[in-house]
Amino acid sequence: MTKPKRIRKAVLPVAGLGTRFLPATKAVPKEMLTIVDRPAIQHVVNEARAAGIEHFVFVTGRGKSAIEDHFDHQFELEATLSAKKKTRELEDLLAELPAAGQTSFTRQQAPLGLGHAVWCARDIIGNEPFALLLPDMLHHGAAPCLGEMIEAHTQTGGNLIAVSPVPEDQTHQYGIVGVEDPKAKVSRITSMVEKPPKGTAPSNLHITGRYILEPEIFDLLARQEAGAGGEIQLTDSMIALSKDPQHAFHAVRFDGDIYDCGSKIGFLLANVAYALEREDLGPELKAALKALV
Repeated sequence: MTKPKRIRKAVLPVAGLGTRFLPATKAVPKEMLTIVDRPAIQHVVNEARAAGIEHFVFVTGRGKSAIEDHFDHQFELEATLSAKKKTRELEDLLAELPAAGQTSFTRQQAPLGLGHAVWCARDIIGNEPFALLLPDMLHHGAAPCLGEMIEAHTQTGGNLIAVSPVPEDQTHQYGIVGVEDPKAKVSRITSMVEKPPKGTAPSNLHITGRYILEPEIFDLLARQEAGAGGEIQLTDSMIALSKDPQHAFHAVRFDGDIYDCGSKIGFLLANVAYALEREDLGPELKAALKALV
């Protein structure tokens, strides 16, 4: 087996309107809503950086300039912090800033689906495997989810999808994969289906919003074929690619907690979970929550 190419680039689709969080998202991108004191998108970028990602490709839309500004220097703020001797705050700010040339921004001019958003990044990614991280899905665990996937990729090559179990009666709400060994950390995927009817799911392992994909996916996405909801679905192209034995798909089981920050409950739970683990906030918040409930 040829040694797999290293995963250097990550695609982050951030063009969504965030209608479930209106009116908050009328002027603020949903990805910039904060989980404690960092925008949700910063947590996702931090996960990718910890996994060794060197280049971040943001697929944006109208009204998303705040994301680009967030990952840039703000000289007035930095100068003010420096003048006021707020060294720790300035160091924290700079530590999470990507280096020059490590970010790219491309537009998805119309909301044509996740598959279309990924396809918009094709020229920046080029002919190499890449990571795809859905910014609404925060993976909170002892080890970064993407880091575990990249480690698995060095052994399997091909395409990988992060999965996590859900209750059997909820499988119809998710993209589900069937695998050779449902209990294994890494297992070859045998089937893939988007929101299967109740009682028909091949397993209870749902797709959690982290992927490593081969560049051949772009050729399939280029067909621009509409799927469910009239959108260009990523799952459709992944299913088509998986039928080629040269492009195997493996599932990597994530054992931490996953917060869907595209939902209000998931967003609130993420704030509580991330705050509780902080030494400066956790004890006081825990006491306050006990008093509140």
